[in-house]
Amino acid sequence: MTSIGSATNQPLIKITGLANGFKPEEIISSLMGIERLPLERMEFERLHEQDQETALHTIQASLQNLAGSTSELGFPTLFDTAQTVTSSESSRVSATIAAGAAIGGYEVEVTQLASAAQRGFSFTSPEAAETLTIDGKEVHVGAGESVSELAKSINGDGEATVYAAVVGETLVLSDRETGQNANFIEVAPGGPLTEIAGHAKEGRNAEYTVDGVIGSSSSNTVNEAIPGVTLTLSAVTTTGPVTIDVTPPAMNVEKIATQVQAFITQYNSTISKLNTEISTKPPAGLQAQAEKGTGTLFGDFELEGLLSSMREAIYTPVEGLPSAMSSLASIGVSTGAPTGGSAYSQASVEGKLTLETATLEEALKTNPEGVEKMLEQWSLGFQKTVEDYGGPGGSLHTRLQSDESQVSYIGTQITSLTETLELRQHNLEAEYSALEVTLEKSSSQSTWLEGQIAALDGEKSSESSS
Repeated sequence: MTSIGSATNQPLIKITGLANGFKPEEIISSLMGIERLPLERMEFERLHEQDQETALHTIQASLQNLAGSTSELGFPTLFDTAQTVTSSESSRVSATIAAGAAIGGYEVEVTQLASAAQRGFSFTSPEAAETLTIDGKEVHVGAGESVSELAKSINGDGEATVYAAVVGETLVLSDRETGQNANFIEVAPGGPLTEIAGHAKEGRNAEYTVDGVIGSSSSNTVNEAIPGVTLTLSAVTTTGPVTIDVTPPAMNVEKIATQVQAFITQYNSTISKLNTEISTKPPAGLQAQAEKGTGTLFGDFELEGLLSSMREAIYTPVEGLPSAMSSLASIGVSTGAPTGGSAYSQASVEGKLTLETATLEEALKTNPEGVEKMLEQWSLGFQKTVEDYGGPGGSLHTRLQSDESQVSYIGTQITSLTETLELRQHNLEAEYSALEVTLEKSSSQSTWLEGQIAALDGEKSSESSS
């Protein structure tokens, strides 16, 4: 018996036409077209399942992002209190806060910035290698070396006490530390360097006042002027004092509002995807070929249930909390009012959320603990609603596993049926080829008999004539 595998590897039999005028290739093609109809239905079903699987994966990813954004609303660190510090003129005096600092406003004046000691030298490229001594450390200068190469060598030495800069043809050496207590630069006389008279400068301390109290620092970064605050002095305050304001510990309203808005953005994106998938009808006719893959989840009962659950959860109050602070509506999260006296809003009709920042800020100002507790408990409930569908082990996960199994099963069936149809086509071609041979023999015999009969008739006519 011929196996499927061996049959499908055989070349197709080419039939040129039966002797009686029939066209076997057309007959075979028609027969195979009918027998391929189940295969075409399987292919269509597999594509439909794959398109649906892709759409569900997209929704699942969006739901997982939404669950993550929801969980962040309940993070305790979101409501950590912290102090802030501001400067009225940060380009001259900027401020940062490291830990606790005394609250209030401070007036800072800068009369002098800290600077490093400097010395300037003209440079003559040596004809032979030489050695310089800078602050007791030897620096080698190669024959023909340029002033730029010397500066690069000094700056590349992590143990050097100076920095080098090239200004025109002048080599300027500066202490790596600012302040008047820094060691003045010592350079052994002679060699390729010749000091330029009047260029040497001693290091200076920064001088400032805070609320009239005089202070001095070897660095322009000052930690001791205001307890808990680091000042960075950038310019002398010739136009008057710079005000540094340290606030009491408080929640970061801007950070909380940003997180709530991030949740709203992800929520709106998710329900937009769900609305689109549920409401998009599958295209028909020629449009179906151009827009294949769309409308695979039209009217999906499970997704409609998910959308309904999400919308309901937005406004469902948290049990056990005071009614004034028990849901997102309490902090200004809503869909607006698409009917009545308000202007029509398609976003509101679709259930998209908006944030009234002023309402959130007022809630944080008057009842910060209530806002924190509400968001913590509400986010747990909403996150569970979302993850029951889109999380690991959720209903969409189970459904996707089923779809993947179905796609795999259909693929196996398609492969099996394709091999069967190929064998069927080979068998039909073999049958019609044998039939053609038989008909050709029959036709040849018929022609021979007709010739014999004609010959006999001719002989009889001749005999009658004679």
